[in-house]
Amino acid sequence: MKLNIKGKNINVYDSLKREAQEKFNRLDKYFNGEEEMDLKFSTEGNLKKVEATIFLNGGTILRAEEENGDFSTGIDRVIDALVRQIRKHKTKLERNRKNGESIKFDLFDDDAELEEDDSPKIVRTKELILRPMSDEEAVLQMELLNHDFFLYLDDIEMKQRLVYKRRDGDYGLIIPE
Repeated sequence: MKLNIKGKNINVYDSLKREAQEKFNRLDKYFNGEEEMDLKFSTEGNLKKVEATIFLNGGTILRAEEENGDFSTGIDRVIDALVRQIRKHKTKLERNRKNGESIKFDLFDDDAELEEDDSPKIVRTKELILRPMSDEEAVLQMELLNHDFFLYLDDIEMKQRLVYKRRDGDYGLIIPE
């Protein structure tokens, strides 16, 4: 697997790059081709953050991140999370894979598949009327409702928008194309 290693608020030293390459080589057994992974190391105070994103053939993206006091532990936990994602989505990925197969499915036990009871369930459906409003008004409405996201119509273009609260306390805006 080819790693594209980047650092934010940190210089990624060769020793960290070597450790990451050695540990992420454990994922090679799950893939057939030369997949690429974006690996980002960052620091915020005493916390160390590891983010990994794998782009598979067919548009599938696997992503995991871990934040703790040590990069080595973060790498291990990110790898564990990626393996769990591969296991969880095994049947979906296997069903959707194209000519360029990218995951080796023979390494998974059939009994390791999730039972139907573990699949996500929609337990509530809500219909809503989208009202035109500004981005700031949407954020205010979201906060008043104590939600993590809010769907609305942009008052200028009359197109759907989604604002959401980020972990750092700021807000994000999703604009569908």
